[in-house]
Amino acid sequence: MQLRYATELTSSEYVTRQAWREARLERCPAHPQGGCRFARHGTYARVSPPGTRIARCYCPEAQQTFSLLPDCLAARYSGTLEEFEAAVRDRDGAPSLEAAVADYRLEIGLAGVLRWLRRRRQAVAVTLTLIRGLMPQLCPGRGSTLAEFQHCLGVEWVLRALRAEAAAHLQRLPPPLGFHPPVFRGGEAQKRHQQRAGPDPPVHNS
Repeated sequence: MQLRYATELTSSEYVTRQAWREARLERCPAHPQGGCRFARHGTYARVSPPGTRIARCYCPEAQQTFSLLPDCLAARYSGTLEEFEAAVRDRDGAPSLEAAVADYRLEIGLAGVLRWLRRRRQAVAVTLTLIRGLMPQLCPGRGSTLAEFQHCLGVEWVLRALRAEAAAHLQRLPPPLGFHPPVFRGGEAQKRHQQRAGPDPPVHNS
């Protein structure tokens, strides 16, 4: 199970400080009353940013692992929330699909890059729509786009701000913001004891 590690650190600061060493859970989420053998359970690596590790704890009674994802990182996708959001903004602000992918290296092919961008755009659209339903006071009388939430919240990066604002709903919200497991055929949610890093995004040309 993935949980939020509330921190203002950037991804580079998180790696430099090895902040996963500071991540703590005061009590077992499955047994808040105590009495279980809840303890830290090492770390696991993320593909991106390089050098990133995620702290985790384990409850042997519940046979469940709990990982602590810092606010700077996307859930169940490789990279940061800012990178995820930037890709969607680039796509939304481009005059055409060709323009949207002009700055990406196309080792995976044009169709692959377009699928990569489309998945991210859809993920953000679903997340913002759900947050608008759960917390209409955040952006009253407006739509469900990054630009509109940016205006309402008065922030540069919407997704990171929303992870804090919607902290009570993260287990109900989908990635990259929330921690609700992906749903596959048959309506079954995928069960994981820890996060599996997603594929790296296409790299912008320098």
